Amino acid sequence: MDPSGAPRSEMLVNLARRLSLYKPAHSLDEPSSENLTGQADDKVAQNVGLNSKSVTNPITITPPMSKSKRAAVLICLFEGESGDLCVVLTKRSSKLSSHPGEVALPGGKMEEGDANDIETALREAKEEIGLDPSIVHVITLLESFTNKKGMTVIPVVGLVWDRSSMNLVANADEVDSIFYAPLEMFLKNENRTEEEREWMGNKYLLHFFNHQSKDEVYIIWALTAGILINAATVIYQRPPDFEERRPIFWK
Repeated sequence: MDPSGAPRSEMLVNLARRLSLYKPAHSLDEPSSENLTGQADDKVAQNVGLNSKSVTNPITITPPMSKSKRAAVLICLFEGESGDLCVVLTKRSSKLSSHPGEVALPGGKMEEGDANDIETALREAKEEIGLDPSIVHVITLLESFTNKKGMTVIPVVGLVWDRSSMNLVANADEVDSIFYAPLEMFLKNENRTEEEREWMGNKYLLHFFNHQSKDEVYIIWALTAGILINAATVIYQRPPDFEERRPIFWK
């Protein structure tokens, strides 16, 4: 059961157990990291009913020198009303100077007070959408992505056992709206278009996913789409139904 006493979804429990053993493949040029031991491993283990010795996922401490070029996003997953696995997404405020009005995962740049990528992702999610860190059970980190400006983005995967406990509220200075999308849609051809781009002689595909939530149609694309395609590939253990062809600078 979760802390509220509600029974936990069998799907989420099984997912948590499997992902707690996941090891992301990091690129050789990524800043070095160290494994957290003790409390962090015990917390992950307790959340999913595992012995802490069996939890091998690399929850990392980031060297201080890398913080200015490091960011983290939260892939916050929960079981939707129809039993599908859903992810929390935001539409960035139209007032922002960077990527205004675009769809994004909660997250942002690492700050000096952040001990690791998990703290960054949870802090940013609380600031942007009011997500209480205490109800998010972090399971693992996924492969990092690097944007054209050289910022390394670390996806942090966390589960919310009871979706009714989220009580999300958008910070109007940063977020115009909050919505949910089924994670599996990022493996399907439905409601997807693509556009070929080129960068330094490398031809790659940008994927655009249309998703309607209430009265608005959201377009999920660029780095956010790439992160979610990868997350869905790992979680559902199958490749997408389309050619992905990532840009080389994401590696």
